[in-house]
Amino acid sequence: MDESDSWLKEPLDSRQLLAFLHLSKTGSFTAAARELHLSQSAVSHSIKALEEAVGCRLFDRMGKTAALTLAGEQLLRHAQRMFREMSEAKQSLSKLGKWGRGRLRIGASPTACQYILPPVLREFKGPFPDYQISIQPGDTPLVLEALRQHRIDVALALEPSRAEDFTVHGLFQDELEFIVAPSHPWASSGRGVAKAEIPRQNYILYHRTSHTFAMVDDYFRAERIVLNTVIELGSMEVIKELVKLGLGISILAPWIARAELQSRALVALPLGRRKLVRKWAVMQARGRRMSLAEETFLGLCRSVTGNISVAMARPVQVGGPHPDPNGRTTA
Repeated sequence: MDESDSWLKEPLDSRQLLAFLHLSKTGSFTAAARELHLSQSAVSHSIKALEEAVGCRLFDRMGKTAALTLAGEQLLRHAQRMFREMSEAKQSLSKLGKWGRGRLRIGASPTACQYILPPVLREFKGPFPDYQISIQPGDTPLVLEALRQHRIDVALALEPSRAEDFTVHGLFQDELEFIVAPSHPWASSGRGVAKAEIPRQNYILYHRTSHTFAMVDDYFRAERIVLNTVIELGSMEVIKELVKLGLGISILAPWIARAELQSRALVALPLGRRKLVRKWAVMQARGRRMSLAEETFLGLCRSVTGNISVAMARPVQVGGPHPDPNGRTTA
């Protein structure tokens, strides 16, 4: 226990303080005992024990009456504030026990914050209008660490390769692909992407501390390809805009660029015959039971991301050739 927690070492007895408050109000041991439904000797004993605890006299006894000393007046201010705060805490907690009140602390990756959470929370506020919702954005490693430390209740992010500490509720899978501008030679060529051409490109990727970057790096290392990453960013929207300007190509999930692909502002091309698939999930600390609000949040996440799964089953027309079996594309 550090110095900031020293007040926990020898706290004052709340029952003794309650007797002190009643005696300071009535000025009579008999009256205070009557209000507290205690014997007069019990009140007298509580006051004596409190005076010993604080190390000074709190009342001047004058016959049957008791008047506060200077120390007693100072303690009275503290005691009144403490019991007032205790009463407010009780009222606040009683409200939380009522239907529809509580809190939901969500950790989510930036992509989830931008594309998944808005429609989920819009629906969530219907049955839980008085819930306090907090969102902690961060890439998957940071969000999962917050979940381990119980700083959030649920995490909406990519499923890690090792999830022993968490209960994982799967949502959907997506596939990463090359995203290029329509003016890029890959977008209009009549052949597949030659493996030799891949390391010659300039890449605009999500920053290297992310789980996605690690997956992309592992994928191409397995193919013995080193990507020429010239720009790393933390915003999918900025990445797409820079690709449109022809400053490089990126590797994204097509559903993130669905509108741009449909309008032909961008073109998606498969990485190769071997797919790079990510798994999205809602996660919670292992062994912790979900509340009704958290179950509702999970159900809404599945409902919203179900549209992504449907879109993947019926792919957007991405342009460009698909890999041929003769090895012109990546492995």
